[in-house]
Amino acid sequence: MDEVIQVTQWLSSITPRKKAKLFFFTTHADAPSPMVGSNDVDTHEETQLPLATTVALHNFKNIDEFLKKKVNTFSCYNVIENEITKTDYEYLRFYSACKYLDVVPPFLDLGKISAIQNKFEMTDEERDYRLLLDSADLVLEKVCDSLKPAGVSQMWTALRKDRNLIRGVKTIDIIGFFVDPNPTGIKECLFFFIVRFLQKADKINRVNTNRLERLTAQCDESSSCEEGKTIDFIIDSLRFYPTELYPFGFCLIMCVIEGRDGAMQEIEKTMEISRHLGMITHTEKNPTKETIELVKKELMKPKYQFYSSFTCWFMSHGDSNSMVLADGETIEREWFLTSFPDISTFQLKPKVFFMVSCRGANKFSLKGDEFEGQSATCDYYDIGSALIRNRMLDITDSVRDISYVQPMMDTLVAYSTILDHLSGRASTHGSIYVDRACVLVSENISRGRSLTEILEHLSQDLHEILQETMDEDRIVYKQACHYDSFFRKTLKLPYTRHPKEDVHSAPQ
Repeated sequence: MDEVIQVTQWLSSITPRKKAKLFFFTTHADAPSPMVGSNDVDTHEETQLPLATTVALHNFKNIDEFLKKKVNTFSCYNVIENEITKTDYEYLRFYSACKYLDVVPPFLDLGKISAIQNKFEMTDEERDYRLLLDSADLVLEKVCDSLKPAGVSQMWTALRKDRNLIRGVKTIDIIGFFVDPNPTGIKECLFFFIVRFLQKADKINRVNTNRLERLTAQCDESSSCEEGKTIDFIIDSLRFYPTELYPFGFCLIMCVIEGRDGAMQEIEKTMEISRHLGMITHTEKNPTKETIELVKKELMKPKYQFYSSFTCWFMSHGDSNSMVLADGETIEREWFLTSFPDISTFQLKPKVFFMVSCRGANKFSLKGDEFEGQSATCDYYDIGSALIRNRMLDITDSVRDISYVQPMMDTLVAYSTILDHLSGRASTHGSIYVDRACVLVSENISRGRSLTEILEHLSQDLHEILQETMDEDRIVYKQACHYDSFFRKTLKLPYTRHPKEDVHSAPQ
Protein backbone atom coordinates (compact mmCIF):
# COMPACT_ATOMS: atom_id res chain seq x y z
CA MET A 1 0.00 0.00 0.00
CA ASP A 2 1.19 3.52 -0.82
CA GLU A 3 2.81 5.20 2.21
CA VAL A 4 0.74 8.38 1.82
CA ILE A 5 -2.44 6.32 2.03
CA GLN A 6 -1.11 4.45 5.06
CA VAL A 7 -0.34 7.70 6.90
CA THR A 8 -3.76 9.13 6.01
CA GLN A 9 -5.53 6.02 7.28
CA TRP A 10 -3.45 6.03 10.46
CA LEU A 11 -4.33 9.67 11.21
CA SER A 12 -8.01 9.08 10.53
CA SER A 13 -8.02 6.30 13.13
CA ILE A 14 -6.79 8.59 15.94
CA THR A 15 -9.31 10.57 18.00
CA PRO A 16 -8.87 14.35 18.32
CA ARG A 17 -8.01 14.02 22.03
CA LYS A 18 -5.25 11.52 21.29
CA LYS A 19 -3.94 13.67 18.45
CA ALA A 20 -3.60 16.60 20.87
CA LYS A 21 -1.80 14.40 23.38
CA LEU A 22 0.47 12.85 20.76
CA PHE A 23 1.47 16.33 19.59
CA PHE A 24 2.10 17.38 23.21
CA PHE A 25 4.28 14.39 24.06
CA THR A 26 6.18 14.64 20.77
CA THR A 27 7.00 18.34 21.21
CA HIS A 28 8.75 17.67 24.50
CA ALA A 29 9.74 20.96 26.16
CA ASP A 30 13.04 19.78 27.65
CA ALA A 31 14.51 18.10 24.57
CA PRO A 32 18.34 18.24 24.81
CA SER A 33 20.05 21.10 23.01
CA PRO A 34 22.35 21.66 21.26
CA MET A 35 22.45 18.27 19.58
CA VAL A 36 23.94 16.85 16.42
CA GLY A 37 21.55 17.82 13.65
CA SER A 38 20.12 20.79 15.55
CA ASN A 39 20.32 24.15 13.82
CA ASP A 40 19.51 26.11 17.03
CA VAL A 41 16.42 27.63 15.39
CA ASP A 42 13.76 28.78 17.85
CA THR A 43 11.09 26.09 17.69
CA HIS A 44 8.46 28.21 19.45
CA GLU A 45 6.41 28.66 16.30
CA GLU A 46 6.73 24.99 15.34
CA THR A 47 5.33 23.80 18.66
CA GLN A 48 2.84 26.59 19.38
CA LEU A 49 1.37 27.49 16.01
CA PRO A 50 -0.38 24.15 15.29
CA LEU A 51 -2.01 24.24 18.74
CA ALA A 52 -3.04 27.88 18.35
CA THR A 53 -4.62 27.40 14.91
CA THR A 54 -6.39 24.22 16.04
CA VAL A 55 -7.98 26.07 18.95
CA ALA A 56 -8.89 29.10 16.84
CA LEU A 57 -10.30 27.20 13.85
CA HIS A 58 -11.54 24.00 15.56
CA ASN A 59 -9.61 22.18 12.87
CA PHE A 60 -6.82 19.63 13.35
CA LYS A 61 -5.34 20.16 9.90
CA ASN A 62 -2.06 21.70 11.13
CA ILE A 63 -1.55 19.05 13.80
CA ASP A 64 -2.17 16.38 11.17
CA GLU A 65 0.43 18.03 8.93
CA PHE A 66 2.90 18.15 11.82
CA LEU A 67 2.43 14.44 12.55
CA LYS A 68 2.70 13.57 8.84
CA LYS A 69 5.97 15.48 8.67
CA LYS A 70 7.32 13.57 11.67
CA VAL A 71 6.38 10.23 10.16
CA ASN A 72 7.95 11.14 6.83
CA THR A 73 11.14 12.32 8.54
CA PHE A 74 11.45 9.04 10.41
CA SER A 75 10.68 7.05 7.28
CA CYS A 76 13.59 8.68 5.42
CA TYR A 77 15.93 8.76 8.42
CA ASN A 78 19.08 6.69 8.28
CA VAL A 79 20.36 5.82 11.74
CA ILE A 80 23.96 7.04 11.98
CA GLU A 81 26.26 4.85 14.01
CA ASN A 82 27.96 6.25 17.12
CA GLU A 83 26.79 9.86 17.29
CA ILE A 84 23.39 10.62 18.83
CA THR A 85 21.29 13.13 16.91
CA LYS A 86 18.27 15.27 17.67
CA THR A 87 16.20 13.00 15.42
CA ASP A 88 17.20 10.01 17.56
CA TYR A 89 15.60 11.65 20.59
CA GLU A 90 12.53 12.67 18.59
CA TYR A 91 12.10 9.18 17.16
CA LEU A 92 12.20 7.57 20.62
CA ARG A 93 9.81 10.17 22.08
CA PHE A 94 7.40 9.73 19.18
CA TYR A 95 7.44 5.94 19.46
CA SER A 96 6.94 5.93 23.24
CA ALA A 97 4.03 8.42 22.96
CA CYS A 98 2.37 6.31 20.26
CA LYS A 99 2.84 3.18 22.38
CA TYR A 100 1.43 4.90 25.48
CA LEU A 101 -1.63 6.17 23.56
CA ASP A 102 -2.03 2.86 21.70
CA VAL A 103 -1.71 4.50 18.27
CA VAL A 104 1.56 3.01 16.97
CA PRO A 105 1.64 3.35 13.15
CA PRO A 106 1.69 -0.16 11.65
CA PHE A 107 4.32 1.04 9.17
CA LEU A 108 6.73 2.46 11.79
CA ASP A 109 10.17 0.88 11.43
CA LEU A 110 10.82 -0.75 14.81
CA GLY A 111 14.23 -1.85 13.60
CA LYS A 112 15.35 1.78 13.56
CA ILE A 113 14.12 2.20 17.13
CA SER A 114 16.22 -0.78 18.21
CA ALA A 115 19.24 0.68 16.37
CA ILE A 116 18.77 4.03 18.13
CA GLN A 117 18.50 2.28 21.50
CA ASN A 118 21.76 0.52 20.69
CA LYS A 119 23.42 3.92 20.22
CA PHE A 120 22.14 4.95 23.65
CA GLU A 121 23.67 1.71 25.03
CA MET A 122 20.33 0.73 26.54
CA THR A 123 20.05 -2.56 28.38
CA ASP A 124 17.08 -4.90 27.92
CA GLU A 125 15.40 -3.34 30.96
CA GLU A 126 15.90 0.16 29.57
CA ARG A 127 14.18 -0.69 26.27
CA ASP A 128 10.79 -0.56 27.96
CA TYR A 129 8.89 2.24 26.17
CA ARG A 130 7.73 3.67 29.50
CA LEU A 131 11.28 4.81 30.31
CA LEU A 132 11.18 7.08 27.25
CA LEU A 133 8.04 8.95 28.34
CA ASP A 134 8.63 12.20 30.18
CA SER A 135 7.04 11.87 33.61
CA ALA A 136 6.45 15.63 33.91
CA ASP A 137 4.36 15.57 30.72
CA LEU A 138 2.36 12.63 32.11
CA VAL A 139 1.52 14.65 35.23
CA LEU A 140 0.39 17.57 33.06
CA GLU A 141 -1.76 15.18 31.02
CA LYS A 142 -3.51 14.08 34.23
CA VAL A 143 -4.09 17.71 35.21
CA CYS A 144 -5.70 18.31 31.82
CA ASP A 145 -7.89 15.21 32.21
CA SER A 146 -9.05 16.50 35.62
CA LEU A 147 -10.33 19.79 34.15
CA LYS A 148 -13.51 20.43 32.24
CA PRO A 149 -13.42 22.64 29.14
CA ALA A 150 -14.74 25.52 31.27
CA GLY A 151 -11.80 25.15 33.65
CA VAL A 152 -9.21 25.39 30.87
CA SER A 153 -11.10 28.36 29.44
CA GLN A 154 -10.89 30.10 32.82
CA MET A 155 -7.14 29.46 32.95
CA TRP A 156 -6.82 30.98 29.48
CA THR A 157 -8.75 34.09 30.57
CA ALA A 158 -6.48 34.48 33.61
CA LEU A 159 -3.37 34.10 31.43
CA ARG A 160 -4.58 36.70 28.93
CA LYS A 161 -4.89 39.25 31.73
CA ASP A 162 -1.12 39.18 32.28
CA ARG A 163 -0.24 41.75 29.62
CA ASN A 164 3.49 41.78 30.41
CA LEU A 165 3.71 38.05 29.79
CA ILE A 166 1.73 37.85 26.54
CA ARG A 167 2.80 41.14 24.92
CA GLY A 168 3.96 40.62 21.34
CA VAL A 169 3.22 36.87 21.20
CA LYS A 170 1.53 36.23 17.84
CA THR A 171 0.14 32.81 18.72
CA ILE A 172 -1.72 34.34 21.69
CA ASP A 173 -3.46 36.74 19.31
CA ILE A 174 -4.34 33.92 16.90
CA ILE A 175 -6.38 32.20 19.60
CA GLY A 176 -8.04 35.41 20.76
CA PHE A 177 -9.56 36.28 24.11
CA PHE A 178 -12.75 34.25 24.03
CA VAL A 179 -12.44 30.53 23.28
CA ASP A 180 -14.93 27.71 22.87
CA PRO A 181 -13.04 24.68 24.24
CA ASN A 182 -16.01 22.28 24.09
CA PRO A 183 -15.44 20.52 20.73
CA THR A 184 -13.61 17.23 21.22
CA GLY A 185 -9.87 17.72 21.56
CA ILE A 186 -9.94 21.53 21.75
CA LYS A 187 -9.72 21.59 25.55
CA GLU A 188 -6.54 19.51 25.36
CA CYS A 189 -5.02 21.72 22.66
CA LEU A 190 -5.71 24.88 24.65
CA PHE A 191 -4.32 23.42 27.89
CA PHE A 192 -1.19 22.10 26.18
CA PHE A 193 -0.71 25.48 24.49
CA ILE A 194 -0.82 27.19 27.91
CA VAL A 195 1.70 24.71 29.33
CA ARG A 196 4.16 24.90 26.44
CA PHE A 197 3.86 28.69 26.36
CA LEU A 198 4.73 28.98 30.06
CA GLN A 199 7.64 26.56 29.59
CA LYS A 200 9.04 28.48 26.62
CA ALA A 201 8.69 31.72 28.61
CA ASP A 202 10.74 30.17 31.48
CA LYS A 203 7.83 30.48 33.87
CA ILE A 204 7.45 26.78 34.67
CA ASN A 205 9.49 23.60 34.36
CA ARG A 206 9.32 20.07 35.78
CA VAL A 207 10.01 21.42 39.31
CA ASN A 208 8.82 25.02 39.28
CA THR A 209 5.07 24.91 38.65
CA ASN A 210 3.92 27.81 40.84
CA ARG A 211 2.71 29.83 37.88
CA LEU A 212 0.53 26.99 36.61
CA GLU A 213 -0.78 26.36 40.12
CA ARG A 214 -1.79 30.01 40.42
CA LEU A 215 -3.68 29.87 37.12
CA THR A 216 -5.47 26.72 38.28
CA ALA A 217 -6.35 28.34 41.63
CA GLN A 218 -8.28 31.06 39.78
CA CYS A 219 -10.74 28.53 38.35
CA ASP A 220 -14.26 28.16 39.74
CA GLU A 221 -14.34 24.69 41.26
CA SER A 222 -18.03 24.02 40.59
CA SER A 223 -17.68 24.48 36.84
CA SER A 224 -14.04 23.66 36.13
CA CYS A 225 -13.34 20.18 37.58
CA GLU A 226 -14.32 16.78 36.30
CA GLU A 227 -16.42 14.62 38.59
CA GLY A 228 -14.49 13.47 41.66
CA LYS A 229 -11.74 16.09 41.19
CA THR A 230 -11.16 19.35 43.04
CA ILE A 231 -8.93 22.37 42.56
CA ASP A 232 -6.93 21.32 45.63
CA PHE A 233 -6.47 17.83 44.17
CA ILE A 234 -5.18 19.26 40.91
CA ILE A 235 -2.80 21.70 42.59
CA ASP A 236 -1.53 18.99 44.95
CA SER A 237 -0.71 16.75 41.98
CA LEU A 238 1.62 19.48 40.71
CA ARG A 239 3.47 19.64 44.03
CA PHE A 240 4.93 16.13 43.78
CA TYR A 241 8.07 15.25 41.87
CA PRO A 242 6.94 13.70 38.57
CA THR A 243 7.83 10.01 38.75
CA GLU A 244 4.94 8.49 36.81
CA LEU A 245 4.94 4.95 35.40
CA TYR A 246 7.84 2.50 35.31
CA PRO A 247 10.68 2.87 36.08
CA PHE A 248 10.51 4.93 39.27
CA GLY A 249 14.15 5.86 38.72
CA PHE A 250 17.72 4.63 38.62
CA CYS A 251 19.24 3.10 41.77
CA LEU A 252 22.99 2.81 42.37
CA ILE A 253 24.07 0.49 45.20
CA MET A 254 27.70 0.81 46.35
CA CYS A 255 28.73 -1.47 49.20
CA VAL A 256 32.11 -2.23 50.76
CA ILE A 257 32.04 -5.91 51.71
CA GLU A 258 35.55 -6.37 53.13
CA GLY A 259 35.52 -6.21 56.93
CA ARG A 260 31.77 -5.58 57.16
CA ASP A 261 29.76 -8.55 58.45
CA GLY A 262 26.33 -8.84 56.84
CA ALA A 263 27.26 -6.64 53.87
CA MET A 264 25.82 -9.11 51.35
CA GLN A 265 22.52 -8.97 53.23
CA GLU A 266 22.55 -5.20 52.82
CA ILE A 267 22.97 -5.56 49.07
CA GLU A 268 20.18 -8.13 48.80
CA LYS A 269 17.76 -5.97 50.80
CA THR A 270 18.44 -2.76 48.93
CA MET A 271 18.24 -4.55 45.56
CA GLU A 272 14.95 -6.15 46.51
CA ILE A 273 13.34 -2.92 47.69
CA SER A 274 14.55 -1.00 44.64
CA ARG A 275 12.94 -3.62 42.41
CA HIS A 276 9.68 -3.41 44.33
CA LEU A 277 9.78 0.35 43.79
CA GLY A 278 10.17 -0.23 40.06
CA MET A 279 13.75 1.03 39.84
CA ILE A 280 16.42 -0.13 37.43
CA THR A 281 19.38 -1.02 39.62
CA HIS A 282 23.16 -1.20 39.29
CA THR A 283 25.38 -2.63 42.05
CA GLU A 284 29.06 -1.94 42.71
CA LYS A 285 30.65 -4.24 45.30
CA ASN A 286 33.83 -3.06 47.02
CA PRO A 287 34.01 0.34 45.29
CA THR A 288 37.24 2.29 45.02
CA LYS A 289 37.76 5.92 44.06
CA GLU A 290 38.40 4.78 40.49
CA THR A 291 35.06 2.91 40.56
CA ILE A 292 33.25 6.05 41.70
CA GLU A 293 34.80 8.13 38.93
CA LEU A 294 33.81 5.53 36.33
CA VAL A 295 30.24 5.46 37.66
CA LYS A 296 30.00 9.26 37.51
CA LYS A 297 31.22 9.15 33.91
CA GLU A 298 28.66 6.47 33.10
CA LEU A 299 25.82 8.55 34.55
CA MET A 300 26.68 11.39 32.19
CA LYS A 301 25.62 9.28 29.20
CA PRO A 302 22.54 10.56 27.34
CA LYS A 303 20.31 7.60 28.21
CA TYR A 304 20.16 8.63 31.87
CA GLN A 305 18.24 11.80 31.04
CA PHE A 306 15.18 9.54 30.48
CA TYR A 307 15.13 8.54 34.17
CA SER A 308 12.79 10.39 36.58
CA SER A 309 14.92 10.09 39.73
CA PHE A 310 18.25 8.92 41.11
CA THR A 311 18.86 6.97 44.33
CA CYS A 312 22.21 5.93 45.76
CA TRP A 313 22.95 3.62 48.68
CA PHE A 314 26.55 3.93 49.90
CA MET A 315 27.47 1.43 52.63
CA SER A 316 30.93 1.32 54.23
CA HIS A 317 32.91 2.09 57.36
CA GLY A 318 33.53 5.74 58.07
CA ASP A 319 34.26 8.55 60.49
CA SER A 320 33.01 12.11 60.96
CA ASN A 321 34.24 13.35 57.58
CA SER A 322 35.13 10.38 55.38
CA MET A 323 34.18 6.91 54.20
CA VAL A 324 36.50 3.91 53.87
CA LEU A 325 36.69 2.27 50.45
CA ALA A 326 37.48 -1.35 49.60
CA ASP A 327 41.20 -0.72 49.08
CA GLY A 328 41.55 1.03 52.45
CA GLU A 329 41.62 4.51 50.91
CA THR A 330 39.16 7.11 52.17
CA ILE A 331 37.04 9.71 50.41
CA GLU A 332 35.50 12.83 51.89
CA ARG A 333 31.79 12.36 52.37
CA GLU A 334 31.14 15.96 51.35
CA TRP A 335 33.08 15.47 48.09
CA PHE A 336 30.99 12.43 47.25
CA LEU A 337 27.71 14.16 47.98
CA THR A 338 28.48 17.31 46.02
CA SER A 339 29.89 15.59 42.94
CA PHE A 340 26.87 13.45 42.06
CA PRO A 341 24.04 16.05 42.24
CA ASP A 342 25.84 18.17 39.64
CA ILE A 343 25.40 15.50 36.95
CA SER A 344 23.38 17.17 34.19
CA THR A 345 21.31 14.11 33.25
CA PHE A 346 19.52 14.29 36.62
CA GLN A 347 19.06 18.05 36.81
CA LEU A 348 15.63 19.11 38.14
CA LYS A 349 15.00 15.53 39.26
CA PRO A 350 14.96 14.14 42.82
CA LYS A 351 18.27 12.67 43.94
CA VAL A 352 18.30 10.62 47.16
CA PHE A 353 21.45 9.45 48.96
CA PHE A 354 21.41 6.88 51.77
CA MET A 355 24.77 7.23 53.53
CA VAL A 356 25.24 4.17 55.72
CA SER A 357 28.45 4.36 57.76
CA CYS A 358 29.73 5.39 61.14
CA ARG A 359 30.40 9.12 61.52
CA GLY A 360 32.46 8.77 64.68
CA ALA A 361 32.79 6.55 67.76
CA ASN A 362 30.43 8.25 70.19
CA LYS A 363 27.44 6.33 71.57
CA PHE A 364 24.23 7.39 73.26
CA SER A 365 24.77 4.83 76.03
CA LEU A 366 22.07 3.45 78.34
CA LYS A 367 22.96 2.06 81.78
CA GLY A 368 20.91 0.37 84.49
CA ASP A 369 17.89 2.35 85.67
CA GLU A 370 18.42 4.85 82.87
CA PHE A 371 16.69 2.36 80.56
CA GLU A 372 13.39 3.24 82.20
CA GLY A 373 11.62 6.32 81.04
CA GLN A 374 13.64 6.71 77.87
CA SER A 375 11.49 8.16 75.10
CA ALA A 376 11.92 7.38 71.43
CA THR A 377 9.46 10.06 70.32
CA CYS A 378 10.07 13.62 69.28
CA ASP A 379 7.95 16.53 68.18
CA TYR A 380 7.55 17.46 64.52
CA TYR A 381 6.35 20.89 63.55
CA ASP A 382 4.55 21.59 60.31
CA ILE A 383 5.82 24.91 59.01
CA GLY A 384 3.68 26.78 56.53
CA SER A 385 0.41 28.65 56.77
CA ALA A 386 -1.83 30.54 54.40
CA LEU A 387 -2.36 33.05 57.19
CA ILE A 388 1.38 33.73 57.40
CA ARG A 389 1.60 33.97 53.60
CA ASN A 390 -1.08 36.66 53.59
CA ARG A 391 1.02 38.81 55.91
CA MET A 392 4.20 38.50 53.87
CA LEU A 393 5.58 40.46 50.94
CA ASP A 394 3.94 40.17 47.55
CA ILE A 395 6.79 38.73 45.48
CA THR A 396 6.19 39.73 41.86
CA ASP A 397 7.16 37.71 38.79
CA SER A 398 9.77 40.31 37.88
CA VAL A 399 11.98 39.17 40.77
CA ARG A 400 11.50 35.44 40.18
CA ASP A 401 13.79 33.22 38.10
CA ILE A 402 13.75 29.48 37.43
CA SER A 403 16.62 29.32 34.96
CA TYR A 404 19.57 29.04 37.37
CA VAL A 405 19.61 26.25 39.94
CA GLN A 406 22.06 25.44 42.73
CA PRO A 407 23.50 21.95 42.08
CA MET A 408 22.37 20.58 45.46
CA MET A 409 18.73 21.52 44.87
CA ASP A 410 16.32 18.57 44.54
CA THR A 411 18.73 16.43 46.57
CA LEU A 412 18.03 14.58 49.82
CA VAL A 413 20.80 13.00 51.90
CA ALA A 414 19.74 10.43 54.50
CA TYR A 415 22.36 9.54 57.13
CA SER A 416 22.26 6.31 59.10
CA THR A 417 23.55 8.13 62.19
CA ILE A 418 24.26 11.62 63.49
CA LEU A 419 27.67 13.31 63.34
CA ASP A 420 30.44 11.76 65.48
CA HIS A 421 28.34 8.67 66.34
CA LEU A 422 28.33 4.97 65.55
CA SER A 423 26.10 3.33 62.96
CA GLY A 424 25.04 -0.05 64.35
CA ARG A 425 25.04 -3.35 62.53
CA ALA A 426 24.19 -6.99 63.16
CA SER A 427 26.83 -9.58 62.30
CA THR A 428 24.34 -11.69 60.33
CA HIS A 429 22.10 -9.05 58.74
CA GLY A 430 24.37 -6.04 58.28
CA SER A 431 23.27 -2.47 58.92
CA ILE A 432 20.22 -2.16 61.18
CA TYR A 433 19.43 1.14 59.46
CA VAL A 434 19.34 -0.52 56.03
CA ASP A 435 17.16 -3.32 57.39
CA ARG A 436 14.56 -0.97 58.93
CA ALA A 437 14.61 1.39 55.95
CA CYS A 438 13.87 -1.44 53.51
CA VAL A 439 11.09 -2.81 55.74
CA LEU A 440 9.35 0.55 56.07
CA VAL A 441 9.63 1.40 52.37
CA SER A 442 8.25 -2.03 51.45
CA GLU A 443 5.32 -1.65 53.85
CA ASN A 444 4.39 1.76 52.45
CA ILE A 445 4.40 1.09 48.70
CA SER A 446 0.88 1.73 47.33
CA ARG A 447 -0.15 3.77 50.39
CA GLY A 448 0.50 7.19 48.89
CA ARG A 449 3.26 8.01 51.40
CA SER A 450 6.13 10.37 50.69
CA LEU A 451 9.78 9.50 51.19
CA THR A 452 10.21 12.10 53.93
CA GLU A 453 7.23 10.68 55.84
CA ILE A 454 8.91 7.29 55.78
CA LEU A 455 12.27 8.75 56.86
CA GLU A 456 10.57 10.39 59.82
CA HIS A 457 8.96 7.06 60.74
CA LEU A 458 12.37 5.42 60.30
CA SER A 459 13.91 7.93 62.71
CA GLN A 460 11.36 6.98 65.34
CA ASP A 461 11.59 3.25 64.67
CA LEU A 462 15.40 3.10 64.73
CA HIS A 463 15.66 5.16 67.89
CA GLU A 464 13.44 2.66 69.76
CA ILE A 465 15.88 -0.19 69.14
CA LEU A 466 18.40 -1.07 71.84
CA GLN A 467 21.74 -1.99 70.28
CA GLU A 468 24.88 -3.45 71.81
CA THR A 469 28.50 -2.96 70.81
CA MET A 470 30.34 -6.05 69.59
CA ASP A 471 33.42 -5.44 71.74
CA GLU A 472 34.08 -6.86 75.21
CA ASP A 473 32.45 -3.87 76.94
CA ARG A 474 29.04 -4.81 75.43
CA ILE A 475 27.72 -1.28 75.80
CA VAL A 476 23.99 -0.84 75.13
CA TYR A 477 23.21 2.25 73.11
CA LYS A 478 20.69 3.90 70.82
CA GLN A 479 21.16 5.15 67.27
CA ALA A 480 19.64 8.31 65.79
CA CYS A 481 19.36 8.83 62.05
CA HIS A 482 18.49 12.02 60.20
CA TYR A 483 18.31 13.58 56.75
CA ASP A 484 19.14 16.87 55.05
CA SER A 485 16.70 17.87 52.34
CA PHE A 486 17.04 20.34 49.49
CA PHE A 487 13.80 19.10 47.93
CA ARG A 488 11.47 21.61 46.28
CA LYS A 489 8.64 19.14 45.81
CA THR A 490 7.34 16.03 47.56
CA LEU A 491 8.66 12.65 46.40
CA LYS A 492 5.93 10.02 46.71
CA LEU A 493 6.48 6.30 46.53
CA PRO A 494 4.87 4.60 43.52
CA TYR A 495 1.33 3.28 43.82
CA THR A 496 2.30 -0.05 42.27
CA ARG A 497 4.51 -2.70 43.80
CA HIS A 498 6.67 -4.23 41.09
CA PRO A 499 7.47 -7.91 41.64
CA LYS A 500 10.99 -9.00 40.81
CA GLU A 501 9.97 -10.71 37.58
CA ASP A 502 8.17 -7.55 36.41
CA VAL A 503 11.51 -5.92 35.66
CA HIS A 504 12.30 -8.52 33.03
CA SER A 505 8.83 -9.02 31.57
CA ALA A 506 7.86 -5.40 30.92
CA PRO A 507 6.24 -4.87 27.51
CA GLN A 508 8.64 -3.75 24.82
